Amino acid sequence: MKRKTTIVLLSLLALGSLSLAQTKRDEPQKKTIVDEVVWMVGDEPILLSDIEYQKLFARSQGLTFEGDPDCIIPEQIAVQKLFLNQAKIDSIQANDTQVTRMVDMWVQNVISELGSKEKLEEYFNKKLSQIREERTVQARNEAIVEMMKSKISQGVQVTPSEISTFYKQLPKDSLPFIPKTVELQIIALEPQVPLSELDRVKGILRGYAEDVNSGKREFSTIARLYSEDKRTASRGGEYGFVGRAYLDPAFATAVFNLMDKTRVSPIIKTDEGYHIAQLIEKRGELVNFRHILLRPTVEESAIKAATARIDSIATAIRDEKITFDVAAQLYSDDKNTLNNGGLMTNTSNESEFSGSPNFRYEDLPQDIAKIAYELKPGEISKPFVMHTDKGLEQVAIIRIKEIHPEHIANMNNDFRRIKEMALEKKRTRVIDEWIRARQKQTHIEINERYRNCHFQYPDWIHEDKK
Repeated sequence: MKRKTTIVLLSLLALGSLSLAQTKRDEPQKKTIVDEVVWMVGDEPILLSDIEYQKLFARSQGLTFEGDPDCIIPEQIAVQKLFLNQAKIDSIQANDTQVTRMVDMWVQNVISELGSKEKLEEYFNKKLSQIREERTVQARNEAIVEMMKSKISQGVQVTPSEISTFYKQLPKDSLPFIPKTVELQIIALEPQVPLSELDRVKGILRGYAEDVNSGKREFSTIARLYSEDKRTASRGGEYGFVGRAYLDPAFATAVFNLMDKTRVSPIIKTDEGYHIAQLIEKRGELVNFRHILLRPTVEESAIKAATARIDSIATAIRDEKITFDVAAQLYSDDKNTLNNGGLMTNTSNESEFSGSPNFRYEDLPQDIAKIAYELKPGEISKPFVMHTDKGLEQVAIIRIKEIHPEHIANMNNDFRRIKEMALEKKRTRVIDEWIRARQKQTHIEINERYRNCHFQYPDWIHEDKK
């Protein structure tokens, strides 16, 4: 039975810490693999090439396995096949729009690391269309597997007694170490920009648009030279495929309404500044476009005025004429915190405290971290200039609401963390039990060379085949 070989190794979304920067040195030596079906899980084959490509790629990145990779890798693929077989029965399908978006993001990220589309093709020894097709297959399978796991563990909960039992039975050296964290509040003011400066920026953008619309210059050339969006400028302003939800509402409306690829949008105002955009391609609910971003220049006099204003607010708070919470609601220009008494929320996807008000100092924006590090609980900082994640200048004050010392997790201070651990263990147990039951109900064939493997789930080899 033949099919296109799926390079599961392309799944760098799941291996985000792997870098492709040293491709020439780390690239696995390409060799011809005589392909054959070595496992059958239901009606799903596992090819020798599937296993070999994953093994070679893992070696190129310096990954190690706690056991024999020739046993671990095929078992991981086989587990995925069990989920995929059940997904067919349950008519579970991935959202093609989301899959396409994830593939496009992956391709763009890898091209950005490698430097060009040609280097990507050279690394994988395939055309971009083949790489995209194979990554699409794997991304779709990954999405389906996660949907199946969610369905299997749906409704799994833990009671307070289960959490307590889990905590008591957990070896003390298995309790997570909770690093020192801080909760802080912020009031931020945006310096006033005169209308003359806004008109200057808009005039420049109109000039760019006229040059492109008349065919005098290419949009991508102007973007490379002048756009203040550092992420896209080097790519000629190309943003990559995204859906409406990932864009500022006003910007999304403008770019999704574009029809003519040769024309430039009207000027669009967002929290980042002022933009013009050009359509590249639409795919259903996704759009790819180029854009140029310009930000008005903030004069030193405006910074001084904002500093004086926020300093008076800080004085009023210290004199107990107003609370920090109320001042944030009345005066702050920070839309993310003004309705929460200025309390900041950790939004870093890489932080274990994401979604909570807790920050390790290294999780904080750099401009805030260096100020916060010197403050004591309840203390209010002096005004300082900071740059937002959108690249804008603001004048701010912060207050340390609370500092949580480093400690070993305990039920009193870290109940939510321990509950999550207990819930995850229970979900894993439910999924493991499902895998073991499905093994016994699924027709499985394994090449003789894998029969002496020590598998995590031993029932791949049924009794009647031993």
